Amino acid sequence: RILTVCSIGLFSIKDHLSPFWVGLMDGDGSIQVNHWRKKNLQYRMIIKLSHLESNVRMLMLIKHQFKGHVRITKNGKEVLWVLDNKNDILNAIKTFEKYPPLTSRLICSLNFLNTCLSHKDVETYLNTRNLKYSHQLSIVKENLNKSRPLYFNSWLSGFIEAEGCFSLRQNKNSSFSIGQNNDVYLLNLIKTHFEASNMIRKPYKNKDFYSLEIYRKDVLNKIIHHCDTYPLLGAKYDSLLKFKKAV
Repeated sequence: RILTVCSIGLFSIKDHLSPFWVGLMDGDGSIQVNHWRKKNLQYRMIIKLSHLESNVRMLMLIKHQFKGHVRITKNGKEVLWVLDNKNDILNAIKTFEKYPPLTSRLICSLNFLNTCLSHKDVETYLNTRNLKYSHQLSIVKENLNKSRPLYFNSWLSGFIEAEGCFSLRQNKNSSFSIGQNNDVYLLNLIKTHFEASNMIRKPYKNKDFYSLEIYRKDVLNKIIHHCDTYPLLGAKYDSLLKFKKAV
């Protein structure tokens, strides 16, 4: 499957890919700052996925738009997109400024990256690296009444690509589930978006992990319609095709 400007409807793949990438970064991406012998700082953005052909194709699309490089891990089980050129990272930050990340984790990581880029010294990095997530809980509280941003549709497809799960069960109802640590507000946005009536669950007593699981066929069809309109670009697209046949 080769995506072109015409193959995903009324908007171009480029317009879809930028907020989609933010959603994918929110789910499966990481922003890393390290030092080299305490002399200078090194910056990286990484997305790590299962080594499946559809994931490789998706990361090549991301490479085409954001640069970086795509490589397979030594054990062959995972594929990585890595952005480590400083100028390319500065350009990627412009995308985050246009489509801000929605998870508290990535917001904290991006804030830390910007702090290190603005100070440019190893000492600031060493003094603040353990405080990277110190404001995470306050970010969660601030976002409890958050409304959906204008780029939410494409962002959500990227987030589903990372965190969504289409489950097929023999002799039982199929379901869609999505979960996230800490950020119950995100699951509320997704629940509202699909007009689902399910409760958001907290399956593990000692963990701040929240989960939304949907079985109702009318809501599942809304999710399918969303993913047809704002396409999944990696292995979740393959899962969706099987899921559509079952629903």
